[in-house]
Amino acid sequence: MPYELSAAVGDFDLLRDRTAGIREAVVAPLRQRMGLVPVTEGLLREPAGPAGRDGAGPGRPFTALSAAFERVVGHWSRGGPIAYVEASFHGGDGSQTAAVWRNGARVWGPAHTRDFTGPRADWPINAALALLDVVPSGFEEADHDDLFLAVGLGREQDIDGWRSAGRAARGAANYDEWHREWAAERERTARAAAEFEKSRRLPDVPVALDGRTIMALLGLPPGPPIGAATRHLQDLHLERGPLSREEAVARLRTWAAAQDTWRPRRSQPCDDA
Repeated sequence: MPYELSAAVGDFDLLRDRTAGIREAVVAPLRQRMGLVPVTEGLLREPAGPAGRDGAGPGRPFTALSAAFERVVGHWSRGGPIAYVEASFHGGDGSQTAAVWRNGARVWGPAHTRDFTGPRADWPINAALALLDVVPSGFEEADHDDLFLAVGLGREQDIDGWRSAGRAARGAANYDEWHREWAAERERTARAAAEFEKSRRLPDVPVALDGRTIMALLGLPPGPPIGAATRHLQDLHLERGPLSREEAVARLRTWAAAQDTWRPRRSQPCDDA
């Protein structure tokens, strides 16, 4: 899958502050309190922001960073280090370029490479992120430290993806608020996945009671609780072996009484209830 990136990277709250009032600018959250401003044609043209586009040239490998935007990045860096990064990969071949500004001046780079056979720490974007105090965070393979992955730059594949991520985060006042909302959403998603897994019927595992009997015992219509009850009986079969009908009824009633998210209604008559 192609990968394209052209962005300023730095502290999320710093970038939020520095880009306030620039209509085209959005700040997408990354890990480790970092943020990313996708650099688009619109941002380069916006009167409130940088203007002009120099393009790449000898000693100037950036394809989007204009002289005017370089001055803007320098201004942003008076509040903390800022990296400008570019990456382009298609079919396994690609390139990276990066530079870092601090206290209003470029302090490192630009570094550019198309050769990725050397140590990952020496790749331009990883080297730039190290100067922003990004650290390995356990998301990488054990045999290498890839700060590109650690900070989350692999989450989106192109500028449109990063702009969408930035727009989605606009409602948060700062990084901490965004992170709380993100963590809560992640927990909700995990809980929903766990609930789905609990109600997913296992193939080729017998169930001691059929669906009609389970619905009658619980006094519930078809739905997730019936699926969860069926899965519970299947799990019991895997743990204990085949259950008699009487034992299955007793265990199902005990299980149903302990549920927090729903309660069984009065049982309907069934053959052996």
